[in-house]
Amino acid sequence: MNLKVVEKDRVYLVDASIYVFRGWFSYPADIIDRNGYPVNAVHGYADFLTSLLRMVKPRYIACAFDGSLSTSFRNEIYPPYKANREPAPAELKYQFKACQRFTQALGIAEYISNRFEADDIIATLATMMRAEGHPVTVVSSDKDLTQLLRSDQDNWWDYARSIKLDHAGVRQRYGVKPQQIADLLALSGDSVDNIQGVPGIGPKTAAGLLQRYNDLDGIYANLHLLDDCGLRGAARIKKLLHKHERDARIALQLTEVFDQAPLDSTPASLGWQGVNQKKIEDISEEIGFSRYHYQRWLQLRKD
Repeated sequence: MNLKVVEKDRVYLVDASIYVFRGWFSYPADIIDRNGYPVNAVHGYADFLTSLLRMVKPRYIACAFDGSLSTSFRNEIYPPYKANREPAPAELKYQFKACQRFTQALGIAEYISNRFEADDIIATLATMMRAEGHPVTVVSSDKDLTQLLRSDQDNWWDYARSIKLDHAGVRQRYGVKPQQIADLLALSGDSVDNIQGVPGIGPKTAAGLLQRYNDLDGIYANLHLLDDCGLRGAARIKKLLHKHERDARIALQLTEVFDQAPLDSTPASLGWQGVNQKKIEDISEEIGFSRYHYQRWLQLRKD
């Protein structure tokens, strides 16, 4: 007798800060609330999040926000981590808090931590939900999070660009498996996060090394064989790897996501609760959303 395997409901884990920034840069700055403060980022974020809800009608969903650029545990490992980024202006900090309240008004679980980044929160929630058998979709434009794909059912979704990658898609796009993405970034560096990596080794070379030796440990365990590995410029690569081994190993501690962040969460807490009418009414009045938007949001329903 053939037993049909029923897939559990998919969980959507949203890298929320990216979509707040997207609203900040793409929506007109003259959109203001009743007190005259800019709220363009809130409008952009609200349009994104409500569009996502309408499209996927999730059973399980959560949004993770970044709390700080300078207090992550990664700053203890490498103080210059993300030091190349300008602090958010006061006008944007205010909007981040409003976006968190808007998320809550939509009945979506939201998380933020000053010690653990949104990436780590998403990784922790993904691990928790995957242990219960739920496939995971990570909603983000950050390629770092492609490392979270563990099964053929998991995927990474750049919602704004309509790009969705599964295991095979990550391999095709970056030349490595999802579980090798952190090693790829540790070798080639990540200028967005101020991670140097190994100077002189780019993504293509890094991918070639990982295809042969699997991970950073494998590369250094086989460094003596590198001259005969078939890579162009192998002797130069070997010297660079030897000289910058400490840099590469520190970088890996920065590029790997941490999936054991101490969150007060259970699988049930990620269940979409539906729109809270009172909260959505309050924030609509505060931010200055139109009556049209308010009525449309009230129509959002759980399946």
